[in-house]
Amino acid sequence: MLAHIQIRNFAIIDEVELELDGGLTVLTGETGAGKSILVDALGLALGDRADAAAVRHGQKRAEIALTVDIGTLPAVRDWLAEQMIDEGEECLIRRVIGAEGRSRAFINGQPVPLASLRTLGEQLVDIHGQHAHQSLLRGDEQRRLLDHHGGLEKQAGLTAEAWQQWQSDRRALADALGSREERDARLELLRYQVDELDTLALEEGELEALENEHRRLAHAERLATGVQAALAELYEDEFAAHPVVARQLRQLDALAELDPALASVRDLLKDAEIQLGEAADGLRRYTDDAEVDPQRVQWAERRLGRIRELSRKHRVEERMLHTVLAELQGELETLESLEARLEHLEQAVERSEQAWRALAETLSRGRRLAAQSLGDEVTALMQELGMAGGRFEVAVTALAPGKARASGLDSVEFLVSANAGQPPRALARVASGGELSRIALAIQVIAADAGSTPCMVFDEVDAGIGGGVAEIVGRKLRELGERCQVLCVTHVPQVASQGHQHLHVSKSGGRQTRTRIQPLDDTGRIEELARMLGGVEITARTRAHAEEMLGKAAQSAALRRT
Repeated sequence: MLAHIQIRNFAIIDEVELELDGGLTVLTGETGAGKSILVDALGLALGDRADAAAVRHGQKRAEIALTVDIGTLPAVRDWLAEQMIDEGEECLIRRVIGAEGRSRAFINGQPVPLASLRTLGEQLVDIHGQHAHQSLLRGDEQRRLLDHHGGLEKQAGLTAEAWQQWQSDRRALADALGSREERDARLELLRYQVDELDTLALEEGELEALENEHRRLAHAERLATGVQAALAELYEDEFAAHPVVARQLRQLDALAELDPALASVRDLLKDAEIQLGEAADGLRRYTDDAEVDPQRVQWAERRLGRIRELSRKHRVEERMLHTVLAELQGELETLESLEARLEHLEQAVERSEQAWRALAETLSRGRRLAAQSLGDEVTALMQELGMAGGRFEVAVTALAPGKARASGLDSVEFLVSANAGQPPRALARVASGGELSRIALAIQVIAADAGSTPCMVFDEVDAGIGGGVAEIVGRKLRELGERCQVLCVTHVPQVASQGHQHLHVSKSGGRQTRTRIQPLDDTGRIEELARMLGGVEITARTRAHAEEMLGKAAQSAALRRT
């Protein structure tokens, strides 16, 4: 509920600060004192469009701040958490309007777009009268109220869930069918590519070995010539390295007997002779094995060329080509299994549609029964509220084929005839703001605990009524106030007497007009009701009458509680 309102430099208000309680709060005061300005300020704080005229003359900006207790509003807290602006059980809303007409909005100190402020405002306060935030004019709210009245919320929820499942299945099928249109061409390409790579049969590590073999085969003549020359110079020629070392070794053997200091050099030459011999043996074996097969050369060249061609085609490195095959085979298997998947998806769509339709048809039957009941009850209350001959109906109309939605197979619309003999029209087309307010009151009284907002504001709901009807309106507002927070701007003492809290709005003159709003105690209430009853001259009789009205209101409330 609204716990606190602070208004600065708005219209003719310089500064007003109010603490609000639950129940019915009435606002009274002389005509033109600024009662509706408070309602306008609430509307701006909750997302109405603003202009420079909202700013008090001579000031740079107007500011409206609301503190709302959301401890019992889990949906609101969830929404704030989603926006990452949750601050516990209180929510602070602030709207600042500059003298140039631009405005800024804040929720819990965080700047937010105006659309976000409106979304939050619709969940917190519902204003009825000649102003915005009339949620009863929205089709979704009318449908929700009807479902609540008929105890159909669970059925409506199940229907919406079934609809979402149906749409999810339909999207999956559409995606699969879209794939099917490209499937044949893709399958042909995949099969060709898989066959190419299967035929290639490239193994991991094969490329490096193949490149080494190809280099050897391609340079076989040069290798053979070089090896033969090395063998000759190391071993076979007269002055090759091996014979020279062997001769010098024999000389050093003799010299080492004369001087043992040469023994270490002789040993090195022995090792060199052995290694030269082994090197020569290795070169002979290489020459014996180095027979060149022209066909093998051609095969290696063709295979390397094919590998490079396919790597360019698939845009991968040559050594990674073997991994492409596994990927293409996986995609091929998926596409080849599409037919079976399509059949499964088609069956799923059929099942989910049937499940949704069965739930929606049950919901429609329940709505038609609830529509008759709600229409009769609201019509009866309209008679009590001074709308003799008025009639309220709830039209539940089947939607055209293909127009069904998550909410069911039908649309719901509230229709009203404010006077006898007039055909019912859409609630949104009711001309009189006062009539609209009283009709809204009738609907909300009957379905008050279905209200989606914790605070309701009625601006001059008593317009054009008086006497016994006004007292009935006041009682109904008080009953509603016992279920949720209600603020009511009124000119009628019978309505004002029913308030749990009474705020008096006054206007003072001087160099600049100012509006003041202050709560009244019991004595103040008697004086204000006497003024509303008796006009300029207040007598003891009018005061007694005012006191009697307050007593009767309290007594009636006590009787209702018992």
